Parts: sequence; structure tokens; C-alpha cells
Amino acid sequence: MASLGNWTVVFEDKMIIKQSGDSAGSYIIDDNTFWSQSKFSNIWAIHYGTSVTSDEVEYRDTTPHSSYADANLGDFQDFIDKWDQAHLTQLQSNWDDDTLQIEDPEGQVPPVYREETEAEKIARLGPRPTSYSS
Repeated sequence: MASLGNWTVVFEDKMIIKQSGDSAGSYIIDDNTFWSQSKFSNIWAIHYGTSVTSDEVEYRDTTPHSSYADANLGDFQDFIDKWDQAHLTQLQSNWDDDTLQIEDPEGQVPPVYREETEAEKIARLGPRPTSYSS
């Protein structure tokens, strides 16, 4: 098994994992066109950014592990861009779903609630995320 990298890609699960740093986590990338590229047909997993670069790419068959560069898979930034887009979508969903119910007017019995306004929400959370870059 390859040494743990900064990024891990598991082809069977269509998953890209950011192992450390800001917003580390994993996303399943539902993009069959991306995953079905012929250059990925024999790839089991990628551990990108490891200390043992000769062990970054794992194959499905008996092909020895190789470095990402030797595997000739293109720019790894393509995986990072997929993860960043999934993460931005999650950040936006979290922002959209985080709306408070505010008692208005305070002290009324029974209480009456309203959703916070967009301006109140921006004051509390900051603006809705529009971009993310690892």
C-alpha cells in the first residue's frame, strides 16, 4: 500500500479525499464522464503528494506502483478542482440551510417567529460562499 498523501483518490468509490489542511474531508464525485476516462481504467487508487513518490499510484492488476508523473494521468489539479467544486457546493448548502427563526416582536404571547432577513444572515455568517480553492 502506498504511503498516505496529501490527497487520496479511490476510483472504485469515485471519491476524492483531502487528507489535511483547510477543510480536509472527502467527497464522492458523481461524474461518470470524468471517471470513465480510459487513462483511469487500470487505476485502483492515487495517493498524491506522498513522501514516497514511487508509490503514489496503485493499479488494479499486478502492475507495480508508480509515481503520479510516470503514470501519465495528466494534471492532478483536475482532481483538486473536482473536490473544490464539491466543497463549494457543500459550503453553499450549509449557508442556505442555516437560517434562524427570530421571535418578532419579542415578548409576544404566544411567540411569533419570522425567518431572519438576508442582511441579518450576512451579518451573522458573512456572505454566501461563491468560490473555494484548495
